[in-house]
Amino acid sequence: MQTKNIMIVGVGGQGSLLASKLLGRLLLTKGYDIKVSEVHGMSQRGGSVVTYVRFGDKVYSPVIDKGEADYIVSFELLEAARWTEYLRKGGKIVTNTQQINPMPVITGVAEYPADLAEKMQAAGIQVDAFDALSLAEQAGSAKAVNIVLMGHLSRNFDFTLEEWLDAIEKSVPAKFLEMNKKAFILGREA
Repeated sequence: MQTKNIMIVGVGGQGSLLASKLLGRLLLTKGYDIKVSEVHGMSQRGGSVVTYVRFGDKVYSPVIDKGEADYIVSFELLEAARWTEYLRKGGKIVTNTQQINPMPVITGVAEYPADLAEKMQAAGIQVDAFDALSLAEQAGSAKAVNIVLMGHLSRNFDFTLEEWLDAIEKSVPAKFLEMNKKAFILGREA
């Protein structure tokens, strides 16, 4: 199998590391060679956080270069736009429509760009944008956006719902299990 590349992008504290752990655990059980690389950036100060997940028959490097990502999963709209040059031709962005103001917007130096999903689509990028935050809240916690996004991404793969739910069971603490399963299913069905 040709190597597949997934970038998970967001802002510090949104759960991108758990999302990559969940994805990695599932891919490992399916027998793929996997490499995961975490690039934290200024995560403590609300900066970009990026995780690379690469899988296939044999993967030699965890790094995804520009033009190589099959999927970009974004927790926030501006982060999706920030990483578009990493998407391969024919790749897909799965993004939450939530907008989190970066420091220049908070301080009044800049404005949050308008119509980002539409602008990316106009540039020929396949964008699957939806309100993951509302679904996470419906599942029981705004912090479940990461699992909602994984549920939505899961529609692009041939793994069964049971395989995904098993990976969730092995990745999250028992007290949050039912909420995360609900978040995953809501994302998958969105």
